[in-house]
Amino acid sequence: MQKPITELIRQRYSCRKYQDKPIDGSQQRLLSDFLALKSAGPLGARARFALVAATDRDRQSLKGLGTYGLIRGGVGFIVGAAERAPRDLEDYGYLMEHAVVFATDLGLGTCWLGGTFSKSSFAKKIAVTASEVMPAVAAVGYVAEDSRFGRWIRKRAGSDLRFPWESLFFDERFGEPLTPERAGLYADPLEMVRLAPSASNKQPWRIVRVGDVWHFFLQRTKGYGEGSLLFSLLHLADLQRVDMGIAMCHFELTARELGLTGHWVIDEPDIKKPDKSMEYTVSWKRALV
Repeated sequence: MQKPITELIRQRYSCRKYQDKPIDGSQQRLLSDFLALKSAGPLGARARFALVAATDRDRQSLKGLGTYGLIRGGVGFIVGAAERAPRDLEDYGYLMEHAVVFATDLGLGTCWLGGTFSKSSFAKKIAVTASEVMPAVAAVGYVAEDSRFGRWIRKRAGSDLRFPWESLFFDERFGEPLTPERAGLYADPLEMVRLAPSASNKQPWRIVRVGDVWHFFLQRTKGYGEGSLLFSLLHLADLQRVDMGIAMCHFELTARELGLTGHWVIDEPDIKKPDKSMEYTVSWKRALV
């Protein structure tokens, strides 16, 4: 990356209007080479990604995605597939977001598009198999000058709004808010999690610090995601698990840039959860120096 991770995360937004010109050949090669390196997530799921050009058939695949179906202008797509595994969606979110941040560093605009793509034109481009899942794609291209349309779309989606720290981050237990001051060196990684994109801007991540370990939990949104009628009828992927992977990516990239080394482990702590909608995902364990 040429720019600091924190700058790239703050710079990126869900761009829905692009210039009508293809991505420069050198930038295409850089992005494609980067995608070729994204073969496995931190939790073990295998994945593969590619940069593809947009077609009219692809636009048909975006219908039914609400505001995210309103992509305008010439655009390419980052598409991918992950082998089905216990943490496949988290790994997919982590790897795709890393690619999105890299594209931002190249000066490109991006927009996550989550839904059901396993039988779409996008899936055909990389021959997704029955043992793989494609929960999301990402639009990528040159940002067109912002407009009232773009501002209206972002306002409608609520994508510029973020929850406050006290709603997301906790010290030792739920109910005990963690302040930036008490977070110390990890204040920036947590802030970058807070700024992460999420499906319908639900921001489902909750993090509890216990000693030198940061425990990531998924706060399920009622009537949204896995088990909900809407997602069952539309056969949508469990996008809130993808969101957790995005949060993991922001946390780790920022931590490593600050020299805060560590690794991911799945080791659920003995912490009392507020209710059944809170699910444990993963923990970041700081490396001993």
